[in-house]
Amino acid sequence: MDMKLELVAVPVTDVDRAKDFYVRAGFVADHDHAVSDTIRFVQLTPPGSACSIAIGSGLSSMQPGSLDNMQMVVADADAARAELIERGIEVSEVDAQPWGRFVFFSDPDGNQWALQQLPDYSAGARDA
Repeated sequence: MDMKLELVAVPVTDVDRAKDFYVRAGFVADHDHAVSDTIRFVQLTPPGSACSIAIGSGLSSMQPGSLDNMQMVVADADAARAELIERGIEVSEVDAQPWGRFVFFSDPDGNQWALQQLPDYSAGARDA
């Protein structure tokens, strides 16, 4: 049985501010619908991803800023960092670890993201 993660809710306080941030970071704005006076659904997809995020109002009981480990994989951490800086996103320096090279950033509410460049395992066996 296949199971595909397709949507993750990200809790935010100001939907328009968060949408602007994620679009500036390169996410594609797929949908923005006011379902009712209390429910607004905004779907955004990182470039190349099969999984999207949902921000809005009336979608979740999570506290804004409570996500602290959202992770996406990139081909090149340095290039991803440079692109985010060019787009006006505050990002960390590249953090090189044995399990990958990372760049970290947070949205305006403090939801934390990591971009991981996977290590090159072609030269040897992968750790189990």
